[in-house]
Amino acid sequence: MDPRTPVLVGGGQLTLRDEPLAPTEMLAEAVLAAAVDAGAPSLAAALESIRVPKILSWRYRDPGALVAELLGADLRHSVYTGDGGSHSQALVNEAAADIAAGRLDVVVVGGAEAWRSRMALKKQGLRPSWPSQDDDVVKAEHRPGVPMWDDTEMRAGLDRPAYVYPIFEQALRIAAGRSMAEHREHVARLWSRFSEVAAGNPYAWSPKRLSAEEIATVSPGNRMVAAPYPKLMNSNNFVDQAAAVIVCSVEAARRHGVPEDRWVFLRAGAEAADTAQIAARGALHRSPAIRHAAATALALAGVGVEELGPVDLYSCFPSAVQVAAAEIGLPLDDPERDLTITGGLSFAGGPWNNYSTHAIAAMIGAVRETGRPGLVTANSGYLTKHAIGVYAPSPAGAEGSAGAAGSGVGTGSELRSGSAFAGSGSGSAFARAGSGPGFVRADVQAAVDREPTTRVTAAVAEPSDGVLEAWTVVYDRDGNPEQALAAVRLPDGSRTLARSTDPAYAAHLATHEAEGSAVTVAPDATLRP
Repeated sequence: MDPRTPVLVGGGQLTLRDEPLAPTEMLAEAVLAAAVDAGAPSLAAALESIRVPKILSWRYRDPGALVAELLGADLRHSVYTGDGGSHSQALVNEAAADIAAGRLDVVVVGGAEAWRSRMALKKQGLRPSWPSQDDDVVKAEHRPGVPMWDDTEMRAGLDRPAYVYPIFEQALRIAAGRSMAEHREHVARLWSRFSEVAAGNPYAWSPKRLSAEEIATVSPGNRMVAAPYPKLMNSNNFVDQAAAVIVCSVEAARRHGVPEDRWVFLRAGAEAADTAQIAARGALHRSPAIRHAAATALALAGVGVEELGPVDLYSCFPSAVQVAAAEIGLPLDDPERDLTITGGLSFAGGPWNNYSTHAIAAMIGAVRETGRPGLVTANSGYLTKHAIGVYAPSPAGAEGSAGAAGSGVGTGSELRSGSAFAGSGSGSAFARAGSGPGFVRADVQAAVDREPTTRVTAAVAEPSDGVLEAWTVVYDRDGNPEQALAAVRLPDGSRTLARSTDPAYAAHLATHEAEGSAVTVAPDATLRP
């Protein structure tokens, strides 16, 4: 085997319920756990580069530097990203490309959140005494976050994932031709299976198997947030969790004595982005970026969908899972394969930008156990930016590398001026395309950009009639319908986004299958029937 072949050798996870730690301290513990999982504790101090998805529970300029100091590692390079759940998989793809190109030998990808502890202290008017970094600390190399605040969305009140993903869910229901009741049962069954997986995950925040009825039933402990999602169908960010994976060259794995039965190979990775502007999506229940990225990654890995073993689809909300499964060609109800190996962000835990590191750490163990290839999808924004990884017990063969030639794969050898490592610009779909021994990373953005989009009317000039395309109803904490947020099709075929703060109309939309009904949109983006 080529000594430059990248290999994942260990994954570590940490879930804390009692004594709080700083995020960087948690991450250091996760790195140590990953090194122990690899059977080579010396790897923790041998890391050369550490790449961290943005941490929300504490401010850092270079969290990797603090982690390396705790581990006694001589750090050469660090990365700190903007917001986005796709970063974990993209950083692993990038690490594999760096290792294959000979730039590095040992890379850690990992993150941590102490959000539950931070919020508990905030309620008491306290601030944690966690290690901090002054403004004179040199910032880590940056990877940009995903856009999530388009003016068309802000005007219509669509300012957070908990409001946008329910609109995608409504679009899925309409496309499937289900009634509201039928679709609620359909989604609750899916999420019940996720909770069952979490019940068997020792790192899950909520390891309890819940029935579909328990998940679907609104109660004081499961209040409706935005229809059709009660609290149990939302990502649970109130956790203290960390995860890390170690990626190294085959040569480094041998040098540190990692047994070969611990090795798992990233055969292929791909990334792409759908339109950042929600209103411009071709269809609200589809994702061309997932379709192209997953198909390309699987093809380059030499793995058919039917050959997949363990799978983890990004699961911030049920609509994200359903869209990804449909685009990849995975059935939702396969009795032989769940669509998560952790339990997902509702039950295993949703530590903001770092969930997919937990999924990748779990995938290492799942591929070892099953001996079958696995797939991880990671998502940023509103089903906006996606990163895919295909993992296997053996590296990609010559046919995988040959297949890369016609797919827009670069050599990965170009270096950014002023840095020993190639970074990403704001106009790049990902940090680096690259291929090497046993691994291929593909650029599929051009294919996504050829997909049809929808013309957007940012604001109507005068009150305009249209038809309701998809919507959600937002509830207050007392369980009352508060406002309706909607996508509307105008007579010219364009899409606009709008909102109604009329509780009576919101209550109507909460219980009626109103797709295609006539509405009027005002220049200030208000909606009325």
